Amino acid sequence: MTPSSHRLQRAGVVALTSLAGLAGAAAAWALFAGAAFDEERKTVDADRAPRRVIRDPDPTYSAIAVDPVRNEVALQDENLFQILMYDRLDNTPARAAMTEPIRVIGGKKTKVEFNCGLYVDRTNGDVYSVNNDTVDTMVVFSREAKGNVAPDRELHTPHRTFGIAVDEESQELFLTVQHPPKVVVYRKMASGEEKPIRTLEGPNTQLEDAHGIAVDMKSNLIFVSNHGSASNANVAGSGRFEPPSITVYPLKASGDSRPLRVIEGSKTQLNWPAGIYLDPEHGELYVANDVGDSILVFRTTDGGNVAPTRVLKGPKTGIKNPTGVFVDTKNQELWVSNMGNHAATVYPRTAEGDTAPLRTIRAAPRGKLALAIGNPGAVAYDSKRQEILVPN
Repeated sequence: MTPSSHRLQRAGVVALTSLAGLAGAAAAWALFAGAAFDEERKTVDADRAPRRVIRDPDPTYSAIAVDPVRNEVALQDENLFQILMYDRLDNTPARAAMTEPIRVIGGKKTKVEFNCGLYVDRTNGDVYSVNNDTVDTMVVFSREAKGNVAPDRELHTPHRTFGIAVDEESQELFLTVQHPPKVVVYRKMASGEEKPIRTLEGPNTQLEDAHGIAVDMKSNLIFVSNHGSASNANVAGSGRFEPPSITVYPLKASGDSRPLRVIEGSKTQLNWPAGIYLDPEHGELYVANDVGDSILVFRTTDGGNVAPTRVLKGPKTGIKNPTGVFVDTKNQELWVSNMGNHAATVYPRTAEGDTAPLRTIRAAPRGKLALAIGNPGAVAYDSKRQEILVPN
C-alpha cells in the first residue's frame, strides 16, 4: 500500500460514516475507491529546482591550528565541509574578496562534515579533523593531502564529538563529547573501531555540554569548556541550564571524577565558551568566547568566579562569534577563527581591549556576516513579521 493510498483509506472512514444513510457501505466504498484511483492517478514524482535558496556560499571558519614549523595555517570550514590551508603570513587586502588557500581538502571521500575540532601534528604536519554531527568519525590526513581524497586514517567516535587535544608525551588523544557530556581518551594512533583507553563521565564531573579541551603536560591537567546545558540522558525532563564554565581535572582522570576546580560566574564573562588553548610557557588559558564576541585569557591556576586577566573585544578587533583559538608561541601571535564573519584574525600574543588585528585571512568580502545556518532541523514562517525562523 502506498503512502497516499494509506492516507485516503483513513479519510475513507469519515466518508463511510457520512454516507451510511444513503446507498450503504458498498456504494460508499465504491465512491472511496474511485476517489483513491483519481488521487493516485494525479500523484507524480517531481524533480524540479526550488524557487529560491537561502544559503551561505562562503566558508565559515570553525577551528584553527597553526603549523609554525612549515609556516602554514589550517582552518576548518564547517559550512562547506572543507579544511583550508593558508600561508601563515597571508593577509587579505581590504578591497579583495578573499584569499586563495594553498590547498583544500574536501569532498565525499574525505568524510569531512560539520567539522569542528582541529589538530596539526608539528612533527609530520598530519591534520586531524573531528566531525561533530553526522559521520561520527575523526579523520587524519597527511600534510600532502589535497582535494577529494580518502583519509589516511579514520577513528569511529561517539556522536556529538567536538573538541580535540593531544598529549604528545603520552601519545594520547583527548576528545570531548557534547551530550551525554564526557571526555574520551584514545591512543594517538587509534583507528577503526578501537575503544577509548579511559573515559571521564558522570554527574560529579560537572561536564555540561562539553566543547573545547586543552591539556597541560607541564602541570598534568585537563581543561574543558562547558556551555552549561545539563541533563541526565536516562531521565526525561531532567534538562536544565547551568552557568557556562571551565572545569579542570588531573591529566589521567577517569570515571565520575570531580573537577579539581571550576572557573564559573558572572565575573568570568563566559558565554558559550568554545575552543580553548593552553599556553604552558606563560601559564595562560585562552578561551574563544562565542556569544561574547571575545577572547578571554585566564591564568591556568584560576578557579571560582574570577575575572579574566585580559579580554580582547571590540569593533576594531574584527572578532565575531569566535569558536577557535590558537597561540603561536614561536612567533608570539594569537590566532582566532571567527564563524560570524568568514575571517581568521591574528594579533600579538598579549593583545587586549579593542586591538586591531595584525593580519586577517578572509574567505568572503570584508564585513560580510555569515548566515549562521548550521544543520537546520526545522523551519517555520512568522506571517505577522514575514520572517522565516530556522532552528539550528
